[in-house]
Amino acid sequence: MKRWARALYQPGIPLGQDGKRVTGSKEHIALSKEAAKEGMVLVKNENKVLPLAKGTRVVLFGKGTFDYVKGGGGSGDVTCEYIRTLYDGLKSKADKVSIFEELCDFYREDIKKQYQNGAVPGMTIEPQIPGELIKKAESYTDTAIISICRFSGEGWDRTAYIDPENKAICDSEVEMTKRAAGIFSNGDFCLSDGEQQMVDLVKEHFDKVIVVMNVGGMVDTSWFAEDDLISSVLFAFQGGMEGGTAAAELLLGEGNPSGKLSDTLAKALQDYPSSESFHESRDYVDYVEDIYVGYRYFETITGAREKVNYPFGFGLSYTTFEVKPLEAGENHGNIQVRVQVTNTGSCAGKEVVQIYVGKPQGKLGKPDKELVAFEKTRLLQTGESQLLLLQWKVSDMASFDDLGKVRKAAYVLEKGTYVIYAGTSVRDVEKLSYSYVLEEDVITEQLTTKLAPTSLKKRMLADGTFEELPLMQANDPNASEIGKLKDEQTDGFTPEGKLVESYVLWRGMHRSGEHDFTEVADGTITMEEFLAQLSVEELAYLLGGQPNTGVANTFGFGNFPEYGIPDIMTADGPAGLRIAPEAGVNTTAFPCATLLACTWNPEIVEKIGEAGGAEVKENNISVWLTPAINIHRSPLCGRNFEYYSEDPLLTAELAGAMVKGIQSNHIGATLKHFACNNKETNRKNCDSRVSERAAREIYLKAFERIVKEQKPWAVMSSYNIMNGHRTSEYKELLTGVLREEWGFGGMVTTDWWTCGEHYKETHAGNDLKMPRGFADRLMEAVRQGCLTREEMETSVGRILKTILKVD
Repeated sequence: MKRWARALYQPGIPLGQDGKRVTGSKEHIALSKEAAKEGMVLVKNENKVLPLAKGTRVVLFGKGTFDYVKGGGGSGDVTCEYIRTLYDGLKSKADKVSIFEELCDFYREDIKKQYQNGAVPGMTIEPQIPGELIKKAESYTDTAIISICRFSGEGWDRTAYIDPENKAICDSEVEMTKRAAGIFSNGDFCLSDGEQQMVDLVKEHFDKVIVVMNVGGMVDTSWFAEDDLISSVLFAFQGGMEGGTAAAELLLGEGNPSGKLSDTLAKALQDYPSSESFHESRDYVDYVEDIYVGYRYFETITGAREKVNYPFGFGLSYTTFEVKPLEAGENHGNIQVRVQVTNTGSCAGKEVVQIYVGKPQGKLGKPDKELVAFEKTRLLQTGESQLLLLQWKVSDMASFDDLGKVRKAAYVLEKGTYVIYAGTSVRDVEKLSYSYVLEEDVITEQLTTKLAPTSLKKRMLADGTFEELPLMQANDPNASEIGKLKDEQTDGFTPEGKLVESYVLWRGMHRSGEHDFTEVADGTITMEEFLAQLSVEELAYLLGGQPNTGVANTFGFGNFPEYGIPDIMTADGPAGLRIAPEAGVNTTAFPCATLLACTWNPEIVEKIGEAGGAEVKENNISVWLTPAINIHRSPLCGRNFEYYSEDPLLTAELAGAMVKGIQSNHIGATLKHFACNNKETNRKNCDSRVSERAAREIYLKAFERIVKEQKPWAVMSSYNIMNGHRTSEYKELLTGVLREEWGFGGMVTTDWWTCGEHYKETHAGNDLKMPRGFADRLMEAVRQGCLTREEMETSVGRILKTILKVD
């Protein structure tokens, strides 16, 4: 194909290569199942009830047996050919397990009726089981499998309580909140009354009770963690289209669970430090816990350690391992640890070695432990060993000083002893004999103050007390020098109205100006020469999104055939390529990001990225709007399924592998949502109030590592406000941090239909307004001196350089 042929030719079906299409292929579906099995986490297995012995009879309880949730809603949804439930998976193994079908018939019909009445997967009511079925089931076997499912999605958050009259919710959330009110008396974090009654019934009548959790992230675990009547619990998460089969195979011993938790599972929702402020206001969230997020809180703050049911990094196996640290030391600015892992059990399996550092408290205060490196073994047979070398930069252990206690606006290694731990979870670790010791403070990077809070009055310290914060001058995020647009003037509008007439894209490109964009591509002229010929109106046009072509439904950019500029399409999909159902294209539904994080295996996530990227390219789309890498600050965030972890390093390594895999196809990956998009309620106008230290060490760190190491084509700004500034308009964030500090050279795009003012976004370094721009307002801003032609040329240049990467 000649350059940009895919962008110009937009059929309604995938192009394929050499007569073979990869979209939704058997190979990709098999990879989806493999990844699902790799990331599912066994958190409980009393008396080794699992794996089930061949010939076991089972009774399947819970609406989740048929009400299977493959992934979350919104941009994370995927149209696929089929979905395998847990029942489907077990039924396909009829030679190994027998199912009490009469109860399955009851659940199947009940869920079918609920779907017909408008229910969606995961948002159904647990039915009451007829007494005669319980008696028959009890006489059939002593083994029961309970399925619990949960669904959440873009635009609404989960709750710990149900209040349909809650003034903190937005219009878009009302429907889902009312649905939830009819299902969950205590919010979907906990079991519904119907689910609790079902669980109690099962415990009363069956000796062996197994639970499968088909969820997108953190949920209540108190009902099974210390209950001796529940034998085994498998967190199957949202495993994509083959998730039910993957879970079934693990239950039957066709594979060995090797997933590790990417989040801390506390005893109660209120035990998470974010819970107090999460639903406090629709207008703001105070990140008062600061850097003490997830295990950093539970391992550090006095009294919090006892509030954990399952710690970060935890996961059981059907076999056992010996993890033996051999040696450790510094080597050319890196700390290296060699660890030998031996399978000491009775079946093949994988183990994850995790390295944590305990830093000196010093003047800044630090978490008790922080993850600095990890590696997963290959599949080890019984008695087999593997030697692992884990390493990290000494500078990775630095802490950011935002108040000048050591050196203001600098990353600092405070003097003292840096204790190193090796093990298989944040709790199951061994202190190494080697420690890294500094006699003096070391400044590893000197920066300038950016992103400082304007409203956050206090933050937590390592001893659990709080310190007051100095506040910067407040900013009005709704200010506009040319008259503010109303929300109804921006929300939902698509780029159909164009400054220039619509083009028939399959016609040959033709020239309008002195130079054609293909001359830039072949090196005949410079980008600067090409941009110089464009009028302000033409520049303004290129700064906005463009209409869909082919099977795309999230719009494109470029689209100026008179200058030889193709229309480059984008697509959603953190769990697979998202194409609208009416297009008739079935893609592969991969596991949700939380499950992928629980693999602790960058290699398989890179394969997912490569496979998904191949489907994107085959469908003539050039920029994939994934991965989403916001931090799991609270269990209640509606999009946690779309994000990876509470830990920035684990997020960076796994999502970085995703970016690497995607871009191996010569298409672009997009890091999102930049930054602090940790809540969906009123997401376009809610202010995330966070200290600069917490922003840099927790919420921006994964973005920083991936930008520097994987060089993604694009970064998407988030909807929310951050410290009084709309992130899409925040120059300190988009230019000062992202470009000037981190060296990002790609394109920045807004999220779709932001409340940001287009000219302020361009001025801040946000290149592309999606899904449409406001060219007239950009030109007015130029006339009034609020925006310069130079700023417009800079952003258009970055957009066009992205197009130059497309083959």
